[in-house]
Amino acid sequence: MKSSPSGSEPTAYDHGGGVRSLRVPIPDNPLGHTLVYVVDTDHGPVLIDTGWDDPASWEALAAGLTACGTSVTELRGVVITHHHPDHHGLSGRVREASGAWVAMHAADTSIVRRTRETRPERWYSYMAAKLTTAGAPEEHIAPLRTPPARRRPFPGLAPALPDREIVPGEFLDLPGRRLRAIWTPGHTPGHVCLHLEEEHPARLPGHGRLFSGDHLLPGITPHIGLYEDPDDATVTDPLGDYLDSLERVGRLAPAEILPAHQHAFTDAPSRVTELLAHHEDRLTGLLALLATPLTPWQLAERMEWNRPWPQIPYGSRNIAVSEAEAHLRRLVKQGRAEAVTGSDPVTYRAV
Repeated sequence: MKSSPSGSEPTAYDHGGGVRSLRVPIPDNPLGHTLVYVVDTDHGPVLIDTGWDDPASWEALAAGLTACGTSVTELRGVVITHHHPDHHGLSGRVREASGAWVAMHAADTSIVRRTRETRPERWYSYMAAKLTTAGAPEEHIAPLRTPPARRRPFPGLAPALPDREIVPGEFLDLPGRRLRAIWTPGHTPGHVCLHLEEEHPARLPGHGRLFSGDHLLPGITPHIGLYEDPDDATVTDPLGDYLDSLERVGRLAPAEILPAHQHAFTDAPSRVTELLAHHEDRLTGLLALLATPLTPWQLAERMEWNRPWPQIPYGSRNIAVSEAEAHLRRLVKQGRAEAVTGSDPVTYRAV
């Protein structure tokens, strides 16, 4: 594989068996990059994810494809693990340049469609109401009520609408390959892993290779938050969905995991066991905090993050509160915590 201009990192990495990965940068993000995979098929190359919609990201994607001996115009399809902008962001541009189809699970396609059809003002008012209910202070909510012209736009408000559906349990239409979709909700409602049911090129023990998206990563845990329709009052349990999905992936026992961040790794069952234990430890720790009734915002302030709460940026605090609420829902569903009757904003306590 060719090297980058600096020579510090390869433009593309060959995993063998007609699979390569490209590092597509994520601007201003500690993750650094998304690993986009190029899978050869009998009809031409197909991408798994595309990267963030940014000029530097597009240039990195194009350079990586050149290093693989192909180009954007030769792509035949794009398989999206989930709708987040560091995975789906460049899908529309890839399709425009190549005519490639774009495939996604129906649950995430629904989110993309809702995002495209809902006016930004509706999202701001919905977020303000959610944060108020979660107990956020007025100084945090106030920016959401500023005039539209003075607001910073959200990324990904016009994501590409997929034209194919990924059906769980079925092989994708990739001639010459056996790539099966595994529905793994939690990180998003429609997140999918993709099981390449072919012998590992290095004959590692196990069952094929797994493109794990953000579901299973070697050294970090994915965010578990809420993706809800402002007009739908259904109470979801994304953390419960994630834990169930983890166990399902562990039972596949793939020879190697090809994640969307960090690096490839082996022994999926051990990593699944670690993550299940991590979340149980975290839930137990939250119960100790809930000895005193707390709002979701107050719980988020006290939870352990990768930096102290005062150093967490504005947007990341919204994500943290969403994750705190996801954990509260799991505890309530398990009968380990409950809402305090009559509290406003609603507080929760351990049972």
